[in-house]
Amino acid sequence: MSDQSRTTADRILAAARTRLLAEGYARMSVRKIADTAGVPMSQIQYHFGSKQGLVIALLEAEDRGLVNRQRDLYSTDAPLWKRYEQACDLLEDDLASGYVRVLQEMIAAGWADRELAAKLLPMMRQWFDVLEGTAREAEARFGPLGPFTAEDIAGLIGLSFYGGEIVILLGDEEWGRRARGWLRSVGRLIRQFEEASQ
Repeated sequence: MSDQSRTTADRILAAARTRLLAEGYARMSVRKIADTAGVPMSQIQYHFGSKQGLVIALLEAEDRGLVNRQRDLYSTDAPLWKRYEQACDLLEDDLASGYVRVLQEMIAAGWADRELAAKLLPMMRQWFDVLEGTAREAEARFGPLGPFTAEDIAGLIGLSFYGGEIVILLGDEEWGRRARGWLRSVGRLIRQFEEASQ
């Protein structure tokens, strides 16, 4: 892809992100995205094929760096509970940047659009794979994780974050505070388990 073509595609992606955060997936229009990017609608078709192709490209672009960030975080030698606390801190960054909103908009759209869901699920699976690798590390270091497998632990933690994100995005300050507290409480449990096992 030429530099000019890349620049146009990047402008379209930035415009799509702006419109998605402002209007949500269902109300986001390709025409408004083109207007915001300052390009003809044909450029969206040329670069991304469709509205769905555009939002998938947007999510992939956002997700790529964040999955690598999580892999780096969880591959350190820091205690597991500290890594978990850092993940809670990073959630705040991801909420502020709009990434969580973009992801949750795509998840909601995927309920009605099976093709979109089929493209979204492998991206989501990457997060669970990172968590499962960390749970397997814990299992190797400390032995059995109670009645849970490493996959169970990864699923429970991953689903807790997705659920917490939903509650926080609904905008009720009290519920958002409570959801953050519930997520943080898992870190205290991990710390207790880790320190008791040493």
